[in-house]
Amino acid sequence: MPVFIAKPGQEAELQEALARLQSASRKDAGCLEYTVFADGQRPGTFVLFEGWARHEDLEAHNEEDHVKDFVKRVQPLLAVPFSVTPITPLACYSQAP
Repeated sequence: MPVFIAKPGQEAELQEALARLQSASRKDAGCLEYTVFADGQRPGTFVLFEGWARHEDLEAHNEEDHVKDFVKRVQPLLAVPFSVTPITPLACYSQAP
């Protein structure tokens, strides 16, 4: 779950770049979910929620040109380097009674 924080004045450009990434990434093999959210409490902060059928699909996605180009393009727009927090649904850990 990547989090992006725009430099002041760069919010619209970052949002546009994220929208383009979202559109392209949804076409990648194994993509189950790829949605960008604006943080309603922190203007200029965007959270990307993504889900992949397999870890290998995520790895392949990260090697796609549209992802590599995005990372290079947005670095000057960011207040801090973006962070990525891997998340796993709790249902994966539950055991049947």
